[in-house]
Formats: sequence, structure tokens, C-alpha cells
Amino acid sequence: MSSLWKQHLSESPGIPVTPGSRHEVVVVGAGLTGLATAYELARSGVDVALVERGGVGQLASGSNTGKVSLLQGTTLSSLRSGHPASLVRAYVEANRDGFAWMTDTADRLGVPLTSRTAYTYAQGDEGRRSVVKEYDAAREAGLAVRLVDDAELREAAVPMVAAVALDDQRAVDPMQLLAALADAFVAAGGTLHLGVHVRGVKVFPEPRVETDLGPLLASQVVVATGIPILDRGLYWAKVSGMRSACVSFTLTAPLPDGMYLSADEPTRSVRTILPGDGPSDVAQIVVGGAGHPVGRAASERAMLDELSQWAQQTLPVGEETHRWSAQDYVSHNRIPFIGAMPRSLGRVRFATGYAKWGLTNAPAAALRIVSELRGESWRDRPRWMTQIGTRLTMPADIAQGAVENAKVGLAAAKGWAAAEAEAVPVPQPAEGEGVVAQRGGRPVGISTTGGETRAVSAVCPHLGGVLEWNDLECTWDCPLHASRFTASGERIEGPASRGLRRVD
Repeated sequence: MSSLWKQHLSESPGIPVTPGSRHEVVVVGAGLTGLATAYELARSGVDVALVERGGVGQLASGSNTGKVSLLQGTTLSSLRSGHPASLVRAYVEANRDGFAWMTDTADRLGVPLTSRTAYTYAQGDEGRRSVVKEYDAAREAGLAVRLVDDAELREAAVPMVAAVALDDQRAVDPMQLLAALADAFVAAGGTLHLGVHVRGVKVFPEPRVETDLGPLLASQVVVATGIPILDRGLYWAKVSGMRSACVSFTLTAPLPDGMYLSADEPTRSVRTILPGDGPSDVAQIVVGGAGHPVGRAASERAMLDELSQWAQQTLPVGEETHRWSAQDYVSHNRIPFIGAMPRSLGRVRFATGYAKWGLTNAPAAALRIVSELRGESWRDRPRWMTQIGTRLTMPADIAQGAVENAKVGLAAAKGWAAAEAEAVPVPQPAEGEGVVAQRGGRPVGISTTGGETRAVSAVCPHLGGVLEWNDLECTWDCPLHASRFTASGERIEGPASRGLRRVD
């Protein structure tokens, strides 16, 4: 299962790690945040090394829908419901700077962007109210949104009864952009290490990134790994991991070239792909949805099947070409976390909590991190950097955090109870299936993939959550704090710092 954007992937060349080598800055993670940060620093003459466990854009950055938009579903009205208008405006200004960076950088690197109208639309009456709230919040925050008239509603690519629109947004092939960024980073003098597993970061007596091939020394470290791989600041308890899925099709008839996201459930995300902003010269369409907290779906495969069926019943689609899924993190206070990591002596910076809008939030985060590392004064930085960086926790944030952490506790109790209910031996799982059973009082995950049946510890090494089988991607997922592992136990992503123990 692979992203549409990765079908013609040409990997940027990396070089081997030299243990003990020293750089001014080491960046961990070759997604958009890490690449944008590393590229901007290298352009200004900073000695930067970028370290990535897999390849460029391997996780969320290379698996999104490619929408570069300041109209982000119902994000602004959700923010406004619990925060002052000034903070919502600061969020918009941050994303506006991220949007400008994307367009300027894509133009500089020769990556095509196409102009699109973005729509937040209603599928029914409940959605109508959400559309109006988003319109009001967006106008208050300074966006030139408009309510869609009846004629435009009838001509839209998807059935909708109301919508708010923002013209002149952008669509991009995210992997093409990421590959170009990686090449430009190396051309600017940066050092790229791919296939290197980072095991931790130390800050005393001097910053060092511990890898499976030896340490890298630095004056500053940037952790750009979706969620921080360090427990400093306890950010795994301040964000929730969310997965969503996409399916792409060929088109049997032309559709208006908009970017659509529903305001009501079930979530439907739709965008067409033109030859100028996609990996091929064939017009296609990407349909997204099936969102759920990591490890808490009865069947991820069934959710994606339902999404595919909706597309086939609603849109003029032909052959289904690709299926994929991705993970992002939503902060409980609804604003991304960006800046210096607590208890790091100001030597480690990070960003997380983009809530699936990383194509504008990630470059905004990079701009702030780069500004801090360059030592620019607060007076010389955009005001949003100060407003977001010094925001207060609001009552709504506390309530949302309490709700999310209660769900985590419930998931933990449910997982252990289910594991105790079934003891080994159990029937061998069929191909693509997995089951959690109990052996010696400990949960064991047994799965069959690629014709091989394996048994691994089903206890997450982060905080002991009992893992759930993801039948779409054949992975073990933690319902507590969103760590994920392959069927053989290798760590994929999340706050866990190591993989699962094999069980004989």
C-alpha cells in the first residue's frame, strides 16, 4: 500500500554517517518540517546535517492530499470557539507565511503548483451551520472567503447544500516538492543521512544525536518527527494521533478543479489532480476520509472500502489506482506546538500538532525555528511567532485535554481486558490478519503477513498500552499515544523509542 505521489519516486542520495562528526545543527526527520528547516539554514550558510530513519517524505509529508490552503475545513471556527480572535488571526498569519514560503520555494525549485478554489462544504443541515460558523471565523481572521451561491453549488464536483470558498489556493504533488527540497538542501552544502535510526538526543554536556551508527554532535538539534521522539515536555499527552486514508482513481469525465472538504460527518475530502500538479499526465482524483484515532477502529480496511464505495457511487471515477493512509497529530489546545523543548537548555527545538494541515503549518514552524536559531530578535520576527509562542492555556483546552486523556485511560483498560480474555494457543491468523492473546499473563500479538506467522509482544514499549491490529496496513497500533509497529515488531512512528520484542 503506497501513496499515489510515490509511484515514480526518485530517492535523493544520502551519504553514510561518520560517527562523532560535528555540525552546527542536526535535524531529525526528512518530512516537510525537517527539510524546510534544514534547507533554509543551509541557504544561509549554516552547517546542517539531516538524519532520517527511512526515506524522504516517508510518512505524513509524502502521504497527504497535496492541498496548500488557508481554508482548512472547520479549523478556524473550532479555534474561535475556545480562543480569542487575536490567537485565531495569529494562526492564520502563520499559515499565510507558510503558504507564501510554499509558493516562493516551489517557484524557485521549479515545482509546479496549480491555483484552485478551496471549499468547506455541507452535506446536510448540520453542516450548513458549520459552514456559516467557518465563514464568520475566517472573515474575522482576515481571510477573503465567500459564501457559495446556488449556481456554483450545482456545478461543484461533489453534492453539497452550502459552502464557504476561498479562491486562489494551491495544489501540489508533495513528493515532487520534498524531493526537490532534499536536492536543493544538498546543493546548498547540507549533509543528508538516510536510513539512519535515531535512538535519542542528549543535551548535556553538549547536544548529541544518538544513532544506530554512532553519535552526531551539534550546537543545536531540531526534532521534526511528527511527534517528538523525546519525552521532555510530555507532548505525547498533549496531542492525539489521528489516522486518515486516501484512495485515488482515474476520471471518466472532467470535474471542476476545486479542493473540497466536508464540514459534517462522515468526512469527505476531494481534489482533482491535473497533469501539472501530479505524478503523471493522466487526470485523476484523490478522495480522503476514514479519519479515526490511532488504534481505535474496528476495521481500517472496512472504513477505506466504504470511502471507495462512496466515491464510485458519487463521482465519475474509473479505475482505483492507489490506496494509502497517513498519521498526524492534533494538539489538545488546537494550536501547533513550535519552539524550544522544555528541559533542553534551549538546545533542542521541535514542532508538532498540525492537525492534518502540514503543508502550511510545517513551513511556518520551520520559519520560526530558523528565526530562533539565527538569533533574530523578537522585534524583527512576525508578530504571530510571539502570539503563538506565548499563548495561555484556555478553559476549553483543559477540558479537551481531560476528555482525550480519559479516552486514553479507557483504551488502556479495554486493551488489557481483551488480552486477558483469550489465551494462547489460538488459531493461526489468516493472511493479513492479527490477534492479541495472552501468554504467561502478558499480551502477545500474532499475525500472518507475506505467508509468515509471527508473534511479538503486544505491549507498547512507550507506556504499556495493549496494541491493536491494523488490518489495512498490517501493523500493530497503540491506542494510547499512537506509536505504530510492523508485523515483525519494528518501530514505524510515534513516541515509542524502540520496537517490539519477538516472542518464540
